[in-house]
Amino acid sequence: MTEQNNSNSSNEESQNNNNLPKVFLHVPPKFSFVLPPNPSHNFHILNPGGLPSLHQFIAADPHHASSIAAIVCSNVYPVTADLLQLLPSLRLIFTPTAGTDHVDLSECRRREIQVAGIGNLFSEDVADMAVGLLIDVSRKISAADRFLRTQLQPSSWDFPLGSKLTGKKIGIVGMGKIGSEVAKRLEAFSCKISYNSRNKKSSISHPFYSSVLELATNTNVLILCCALNDETRHIVNKQVMLALGKGGIIVNVGRGGLIDENELLRCLIDGEIGGAGLDVFENEPHVPKELFSLDNVVLSPHAAVLTSESFNGISKVVEENLKAFFSNKPLITPAMLV
Repeated sequence: MTEQNNSNSSNEESQNNNNLPKVFLHVPPKFSFVLPPNPSHNFHILNPGGLPSLHQFIAADPHHASSIAAIVCSNVYPVTADLLQLLPSLRLIFTPTAGTDHVDLSECRRREIQVAGIGNLFSEDVADMAVGLLIDVSRKISAADRFLRTQLQPSSWDFPLGSKLTGKKIGIVGMGKIGSEVAKRLEAFSCKISYNSRNKKSSISHPFYSSVLELATNTNVLILCCALNDETRHIVNKQVMLALGKGGIIVNVGRGGLIDENELLRCLIDGEIGGAGLDVFENEPHVPKELFSLDNVVLSPHAAVLTSESFNGISKVVEENLKAFFSNKPLITPAMLV
């Protein structure tokens, strides 16, 4: 009798799941924690462990792909127009990342597919990383660490001078939430902040420059916090780097494509700029090997958001957006207005 009850319960649960809207985790298995199954969900997760992958799922049963109403996707897997064509019932894309450059937003607008992101969850962590990279580059902390570790025996410490952060002229590219958090932190160092953004912000008293070239001409440091799109790709080019000058520092916590990486390498090697702190790269996960030997460069593996505190908050934001969407309520953290 108990076995029959269990069987009936299982069949009932399966039938209930079939009636719920379907969500697919388009993320590597190690990131499946962003949406753990919960009986209270008003949706059904098709692959709670992140397997199979979306392409495997579609290849196994192309018709089954028509049941997918929403996907949760990381920036590891691009969501292209070709992929979207295979998902005729898709109505929502949620990306638990700080950017949406891996999603074809134009196609989403055309299809009226809503897109949600992580909101401001990562802003403080990314700002912390930006300031940390700047301090490391200017005070040569990582270079000093390598210097001491390679000393086979005590000798005179002939180590080059660093550069003072206090009072520096800082140019922030992208004065959104992350840029504002960076500015707030650097104000404590008595830095002189100016910025470039799509528009001048009436709520911000710092000087505004309408072009990144003009910003670079008037600052010692550029910190890139803006999104990557067609307008901002290679926004930091050779001309901008030369304007920044031989003592200038570039910090990038936005996206790798914001900088012309080949020109950055040349300027660093030739001494046209003073240094760089890079958390992102143009062709991730590839990092130009020429960067590894440069003591005026600090590298980080796209790790600005990798804190336990932020990761603990991801699943809550994902779940709240999906619940709202499938209850016909506004998204909690929309990334694009359809």
